[in-house]
Amino acid sequence: MDPVTRRRGTLVVVSAPSGAGKTTLCREVRSLIPDLTYSVSYTTRAPRPGEAEDKDFYFVSAAAFKAMVEQNEFAEWAIVHDNYYGTAARPLEQALAAGLDILLDIDTQGARQLRTRYPEAISIFIAAPSLQLLEERLRERKSDAPREIAGRMARAREEIAAWRGYNYLIINRDLKEAVDQLASIIQAERCRTNRLQLKLPDLALPES
Repeated sequence: MDPVTRRRGTLVVVSAPSGAGKTTLCREVRSLIPDLTYSVSYTTRAPRPGEAEDKDFYFVSAAAFKAMVEQNEFAEWAIVHDNYYGTAARPLEQALAAGLDILLDIDTQGARQLRTRYPEAISIFIAAPSLQLLEERLRERKSDAPREIAGRMARAREEIAAWRGYNYLIINRDLKEAVDQLASIIQAERCRTNRLQLKLPDLALPES
């Protein structure tokens, strides 16, 4: 039996402005790190091409989302670009209690709420090398009208100002490099002594 086990699971909170690449980074790192659970958020926006129910988001109506808010079912929720987004509290708590590490891809509003609720969470901010490149990436997606892109850029400036509230910052210049950095952060945090339970005397380490 492995003499080292993790106690309660850890939240890994990843935020970024639209176009910085956080969704791609989170998808790639999940293929590299074993036993990393992805938290699927609820949203009222329409699915984008390639997105799947129960995998990328739970797509719900505004009425259904508001009912969940009234019943206090969310660990965090926010309005982003005129749509609602939220993380259900019950499955999050169940996964943490089971010792699972959970990756969350959420905006800065939701991340702020989670850092208050779970001060032990790991928070990572993803940024593009420049605002110009960020805007180019948004245009290349061809999923937003020019007015929506302008709104996302205005929002991006607000979100970027929040980067100092995070534990880590990754500049997404190169996808592979950024994925490696994200994976390294998560793996290093898993080895922190205050996150581990040692079954002594299986290891040749003193108890104090």
